[in-house]
Amino acid sequence: MATMLLGKKIGMTSLYDEKGVLVPLTVIQVGPCYVTQIKTEETDGYNAIQIGFEDKKEKRTTKPLKGHFEKAGVKPKRALHEVRVPNPQDYELGQELTVQLFEGVKRADVICRSKGKGFAGVMKRHGFAGGRDSHGFEWHRHPGSIGASAYPSRVFKGTRMAGHMGDKRRTVRNLKVFKVIPDKNVILVRGSVPGARNGYVVVRRAKDER
Repeated sequence: MATMLLGKKIGMTSLYDEKGVLVPLTVIQVGPCYVTQIKTEETDGYNAIQIGFEDKKEKRTTKPLKGHFEKAGVKPKRALHEVRVPNPQDYELGQELTVQLFEGVKRADVICRSKGKGFAGVMKRHGFAGGRDSHGFEWHRHPGSIGASAYPSRVFKGTRMAGHMGDKRRTVRNLKVFKVIPDKNVILVRGSVPGARNGYVVVRRAKDER
């Protein structure tokens, strides 16, 4: 059985739980996803299925991908993801997978891409304190020394410096599944999830739930 599905972050909301506590929630549209390819050990060396999520215009699809989707008997999809499964023979091309996969699941992991912040300095990127703001000091937001001169006469790998911030793949583990709404293909998880609204995410069962 597949343990993960593609989805899209809708935004955040809050609801009261059974104890009357206001709980912050992330709203994620999960599926419907469609099986676009089936891989087996005999043909590919491992067992997996490829799933597609959210339709896109045919004119914006390349010819190789158009043929790939036609073979599966589905409309072109915006997002594709591969899911390892122990029994690929249980799936068919074009089969629909919905959020019902998560009914009864208590915890889930969400894989997403964080918001890109562009080129950022060390104070924003790493939380450096910066320099003094008085007494003629001219290096307020600079990183300071990044290495000695005589020894080691080089900058160590991994030294925290300014650079591109955000736009990284992130996994938030063991989020509590607050509610599953099958008729709307929506799952509500407790807490926040990195990334912008309408960004694609992968929702999978937590390790203890697989």
